[in-house]
Amino acid sequence: MKADRSETDLLHALALGQIEAFDALYHRYKQPVYSNVVKLVRQTETAEDILQEVFVSLWINRQKIDLTKSVGGWLFVVSYNKAASFLKKKVRESAVVQGQADLPDAPAPDDRADEELYGLQMALIEEAVAHLPARKRDVFCRCRFQGLSTEEVADMTGLSVQSVNDYLKQSTRFVRDYIRTNAKSAQLVATTCLFLLLDQ
Repeated sequence: MKADRSETDLLHALALGQIEAFDALYHRYKQPVYSNVVKLVRQTETAEDILQEVFVSLWINRQKIDLTKSVGGWLFVVSYNKAASFLKKKVRESAVVQGQADLPDAPAPDDRADEELYGLQMALIEEAVAHLPARKRDVFCRCRFQGLSTEEVADMTGLSVQSVNDYLKQSTRFVRDYIRTNAKSAQLVATTCLFLLLDQ
C-alpha cells in the first residue's frame, strides 16, 4: 500500500474490509488519539486500553463512517467519549467506596445508541468549528483532531507558541459555548464536559 494514499481512498478500502487500510489509518492516527486520551485519563496503561477500544470501534463501524469527512474528527469524539466513560466509572467506584450507595445505577451500555450519540456530537462539534475564523479553526483542528503539540503547530503555521496557545484557548471556549447554546439534549450538552477538560 502506498504511504501517500489519500484518507478517502483508505476509508473506501476500510469499508470493504481491507486490513491494510485499517493498519494505515491506525498508524496515521494512533499517536494523536493516544495523546488526547492520556491528557484526560492521565494513566498511560488506561490510555493504551482506550486507544485499542477506539480502533476496534473504527473497525466495527467501518461501513458507517462518513467518507466525505476526516476520520480524525470521528476518532476524536469516540476517544473522548470512551475516556469520559472511564472517568465517570472511576467517580462511581470512588463514591461506592466512600459509602455513597444512593447514586443511580449507570445505564447498561448500548453500542448502537452510543454510535448515534457520537454522530450527533461530531456533527455539533463540526458545526461549531466551522464558525471559527480560518486561523483559529486551523489551530484547533491541528491540536485537537490531529493531536499536535502547540510547538509543532507553531512551527507549521509560522505563529508564535503563545499565539497558538491563545488561539487554542479562544477556540475551545467558543466551541464549548456553542455546544451549550445549540445542543438540543442533555446528552449533547454533556459533550461540553470534554471541552472543559481540554482547557486543563
